[in-house]
Amino acid sequence: MPNDLQTSTAHHILVDLSKSRKNVESAEVRIGKLHTPVEHAARKTLQQTFSPPVKISPGISFSLHVRHKRLFGMKAEDEDVDFDTDEIFRVSDARGNPERQEYVKSHEKTKIVVKLFRSITTERAVSSSDENPELQPTTDEIIRICPRFRILVIGKTGVGKSSLINHAFGVEKALTSDDKPGEANIDTEFISNQNDRFVLHDSKGFEPGDEDNLKIVQDFIERRKNMTALKDQLYAVWLCFEIPRAGGRLLETGTEKFLTLKRKGKLGDVPVIIVFTKYDKLIDRMDRILDESSLKGLSDTDVKKLIKNKAETELQKICIGPLKTFAGPDIPYATISTKEEHKETLTRLIQETENRVRQHFALEASVMTSIAQRVDPRLKINASIEVGKRRYWKALASSTAFKNRMMRDCLKVLHTDIVTVWNFSDPHRYLYSTEFRTMMVNMVNKLDSDDEPAADPNKRFVVGLSMVGTIAAIVSAMAGPAAPIVVPIAAGIVLAVWVHDVYQMSHDTLQHFMSYIVSLTFVLRTLYIVSENQELTRRAIKLAAASYLESPMSREVTTQIQEYVRGLKLLERADRDTLDKIFELMQLFDINAEQDSELRAQIRAAVGSLPDDPW
Repeated sequence: MPNDLQTSTAHHILVDLSKSRKNVESAEVRIGKLHTPVEHAARKTLQQTFSPPVKISPGISFSLHVRHKRLFGMKAEDEDVDFDTDEIFRVSDARGNPERQEYVKSHEKTKIVVKLFRSITTERAVSSSDENPELQPTTDEIIRICPRFRILVIGKTGVGKSSLINHAFGVEKALTSDDKPGEANIDTEFISNQNDRFVLHDSKGFEPGDEDNLKIVQDFIERRKNMTALKDQLYAVWLCFEIPRAGGRLLETGTEKFLTLKRKGKLGDVPVIIVFTKYDKLIDRMDRILDESSLKGLSDTDVKKLIKNKAETELQKICIGPLKTFAGPDIPYATISTKEEHKETLTRLIQETENRVRQHFALEASVMTSIAQRVDPRLKINASIEVGKRRYWKALASSTAFKNRMMRDCLKVLHTDIVTVWNFSDPHRYLYSTEFRTMMVNMVNKLDSDDEPAADPNKRFVVGLSMVGTIAAIVSAMAGPAAPIVVPIAAGIVLAVWVHDVYQMSHDTLQHFMSYIVSLTFVLRTLYIVSENQELTRRAIKLAAASYLESPMSREVTTQIQEYVRGLKLLERADRDTLDKIFELMQLFDINAEQDSELRAQIRAAVGSLPDDPW
């Protein structure tokens, strides 16, 4: 048996076909007895992250099986690309023994990159011959590799950095150096106890004639870029400016030099996103200078649109145009305000940030970006899907990971992964409690076993805003002044007999898993609206659960899952379709940021700040 120095773990594989003329239909990594598919990613690339990582050692079989697409009726071509594990270890040893390494193999015009860990403990790694690994949440491994989203925020005092961080990450008071005069040290790590999934580095910005801070920022980015562990690297930079008045200068000399370094590649791949702050003040200015005669006959909605259009024109002239002229047309930017009526602007900033992180860093970094932020529920749902695809969701119909496991243990690991991604302010860990998990199991059992007639496919509920509006009405009706929230499902006693069974591949099992995943996601989506980033209470959780259960959406989801499962012939071949169906169902609760803000405003008065309830 190899010792620790002769053992490593495969963590991630990327197949780059951008220079190849071949089109790949599918690919599969084969390490010992483990065979796992490689998912299609952007353009002509495929990638797969192993969670937990897969243990490899000298002499073990390691190959990539590729099936190329048929052309003009020709037979599909299969190809095996073999890896020499002895060579992998020779190359690794020659590099010293850093924690994280990459092994690159070129095959014809295909580039294959395998990311390896050398210092991982054998308990965390899954042997390629182990048929029954322990059920560990996938998010545990993600958090081990990337525990926090690391960001540098640059901007002068008064530009609005603290307010931006507070709202983007759902904390009450961001600890920036603005709050601590004389302590502006870029290496200081600010971590909030209200949301410990991000770490903030702060810089005071580039004052005219101040060359020192430019050098400090450049050196900091360079140091972080050269750190081998993903958790220590810098994932994004927000460069903040207050929107100037007409005639005001946007870019100071220091800022121009910083952007020049970025344009020339001197700052590496770390995304730099320009953030124009205090958009609300620009809107107010445009409102004040409106010609009253042009407003005759316009509705309030039309007037708001007119003001926004004028603000956009002004932005192009005084901000975006000059920025692109200097920094190039591809420079990412976002215009934001933290005022209640403009909070949807933060969503665009978060989406742009996550998109750039996903392009330049490992999947764990982009998932952690989605976990850390508390602005965009769409990113939470997408991150849940990414986490699920890595292990447990990708084989719900024919899971080997759940073999010989109790159903309650299988549901617990699915539950933990989803709740962890949503990252609510939950210091009492109510969402991880036995009571809440029991409530969700009983909800699924009730929905799956109710004898209500199936929905008429010709009269399917209108999804999107109208569905969420229905939930808003239910939330408002239930959140009475002081009456406790009554959930028509027990939180203390498990009523579902099947939870005590051992997992077995069946249509009923697949239906229970799908119902649990989608129902929990929709309850948390409703809770996101109800809680408004405040510390969670049992009352808020019960309100979200009861609202979803009473809404038409819960019946619609159940009906669609039942119809889907009923139509399956061979469960062994249903895994990919099941993932697609889950993703399709997730879209039933898809509303944009503006609609989300309006919905929160509708129910805010009804929910209020009321005493907590017992379970």
